[in-house]
Amino acid sequence: MELPELHIGNLLPKFPIVQGGMAVRISTAPLAAAVAEAGGVGTIAGTGMSVEELQSEIRQARRLTGGIIGVNVLFAVRDFANLVQAAIKGKIDFIVAGAGFSRDMFIWGKEAGIPIIPIVSSARLARVAEKLGAAAVVVEGTEAGGHLGTERPLREIVPEVRRAVKIPLIAAGGIAEGDDGAEMFALGADGVQMATRFIASEECPVPQAFKDMHVNVDPEDIILIESPVGMTGRAIRNPFSEALQAKEPPPIEACDGCLKRCSRYYCILDTLRRAQQGDVTGGLVFSGTSATRIKEILPVAEIIRRFVAGVKNAPKSHNLL
Repeated sequence: MELPELHIGNLLPKFPIVQGGMAVRISTAPLAAAVAEAGGVGTIAGTGMSVEELQSEIRQARRLTGGIIGVNVLFAVRDFANLVQAAIKGKIDFIVAGAGFSRDMFIWGKEAGIPIIPIVSSARLARVAEKLGAAAVVVEGTEAGGHLGTERPLREIVPEVRRAVKIPLIAAGGIAEGDDGAEMFALGADGVQMATRFIASEECPVPQAFKDMHVNVDPEDIILIESPVGMTGRAIRNPFSEALQAKEPPPIEACDGCLKRCSRYYCILDTLRRAQQGDVTGGLVFSGTSATRIKEILPVAEIIRRFVAGVKNAPKSHNLL
C-alpha cells in the first residue's frame, strides 16, 4: 500500500505520521523535533506548562529542526487561551486542541494563518469543526491513551467521519505498527497519530522507568480510570491507578486551579508530573492499547522507518477502498 499525502493547511510532511501531544512534559522539544527531522510531524504538549515554558520549548524545537512542529493544548485547562496565543506568537506550524474546543481558537488561527486541528470522536463534531474552519481533524477512538471522548473503537468511527467531512482526517488511538496504519488509510484516513509508541523511543525525554512501563505490557494491565477533568482516562495499572479504582485516591496537597472545572477527586497535574519524573508507582501513567504491542525502545527514525515499511508491505486485505 502506498502512503497517502497529509496536507495540514499548506504543510506537507514527508510521511503522514503525527506524533501525539502527551502532557505533562512528555512531548517536549527533543521528541517533537526528532519526529519532524525523521519526516513526520512533531507536537509539543503545552498542557501543564507556563506560557514562558511553552515559548522556550518552541524555540528549542526550532533550533533542533526545520521540520513541521505543532502545539497541543487541552481545552479543559484554565490557561488554554493564553497557551494557544503563546503558540501563535511563537509562529508554531499548527495547533491541536483536545477535550473540547472553542470557536475562538478557529478565529485566532485564521487571523494568524495557523491551521487549527481539533480532536473529535464523532462525525457530528467533525462536521462542526469543518464548518468552523478546521484545517483537519484528529479522529480518536477508545484505544487511545489519556483522556477519552468515546467508548467506540477507531475502526468504527473513521469511516463515519470520512463520509461526513472533506478536510484531512488523522486517525488516532492504538496505532503503533504499519499494519495499523494500513488499516486506517484503507478506511479513509489521510494520516495517523501515534503517541504511546513514541514514549518508547530513545529521544523521549522521560526517565527509563517510564519508558519501560510501555514495553511488553499485558493487555489486562491497560485499564480505565476516572479523571478529575470529568472524562475517563486510559492508563497502565500500577499502585496509583489501582488506588483510583478502589476509590482511594491520595489527598490533594495543594491546588493551583489548573483546570476550568475539576472534581477534586485527586490532583491530575501532580500525579502526571510524578510519573514523568520517574515515580511510576505513585504517579499516573497514561497509555494507549498499543503498549501491548511495543517490544523495544528504538530511535524515532527507526520507529518511523519500520512503520512506513509496514504500511507498504501490508496485506492486500487492507486495501478496502
